[in-house]
Amino acid sequence: MDRLLAMQTFAKVVETGSFVRAAEKLDMSTSAVSRLVAELETHLNARLLQRTTRRLSLTDAGRAYFERAQQIIADVDEAETEVGSEASKPSGWLRFTAPVSLGTRHLAAVLPRYCAQYPLVHPDVSLSDRAVDLVEEGLDMGLRIAAQLPGSYVARRIAPIRIVACAAPGYLVTHGTPKTPADLKEHRALAYSYAADGETWTFSDSQQRRTSVQVRSTFRANNGDVLCAAARAGEGIIMQPTFLVGEDLRAGRLVPLLADYTLPELTLHAIYPSRRHLSAKVRSLVEFLQAQWGETPPWDCWMQGSESQDFPPARLPD
Repeated sequence: MDRLLAMQTFAKVVETGSFVRAAEKLDMSTSAVSRLVAELETHLNARLLQRTTRRLSLTDAGRAYFERAQQIIADVDEAETEVGSEASKPSGWLRFTAPVSLGTRHLAAVLPRYCAQYPLVHPDVSLSDRAVDLVEEGLDMGLRIAAQLPGSYVARRIAPIRIVACAAPGYLVTHGTPKTPADLKEHRALAYSYAADGETWTFSDSQQRRTSVQVRSTFRANNGDVLCAAARAGEGIIMQPTFLVGEDLRAGRLVPLLADYTLPELTLHAIYPSRRHLSAKVRSLVEFLQAQWGETPPWDCWMQGSESQDFPPARLPD
């Protein structure tokens, strides 16, 4: 049995919902499609599909296998495309989406350099903090910040996204400085509306013991820049990525809190539909951004410079 062919055949049956339609798409006989799926089930020793006279449905094992099979098939297609299009030049309109604040603060600064390096590519950028459906909106790729991504997309790591809890010095003078995560319950929190965990902030200590705190929000927004402005004005404590607060931390407008604890790290991914080949223009932007930002992105410069003379020392009130 050709395992890759059997996997591709099974995936096509699931996608089309029919052995007959899958056979038409694959230019195979219906009996050949049925045989390959049956051989795959025998090989796996698991039933993947429930068959009735009217419809097909995935078993639990079939659903799990289908999700993994999609990724494997996409990776194989991508590998073949990379070899086949090695000499092709990136060109044409590159339609992609990115988070609003990352786009305005950092992406906008590097895109002119990308255009100079790839003059035949024309970026068409849509900034949005919502989870955009790339296929439905006709996009080539997206930049997305998350801990985990849905299996329907191929993802490539671009850079780490580190999270910091911080507040303005003036706020800390008035309200005091939290020493432990539990102290946050007594403080005013500025909450991000799209946060996956709502208003529960989770910290880890040096022993990797996790502590979750339900904060008391007095201000909410679906945009990080709004929350940063409110924090600088002394409205409360924010938990935001360093690409938003890095410059404020470096300038002393905000002060990092709870130095003995860490917040979960996220990742900036480039994502694209798993059923499409990776075009030269998409690959060019992914590799460009990896080179520009990488594992130590420029917005984390405040961390490297925290002991230098041009980084104002944090004056934490007692």
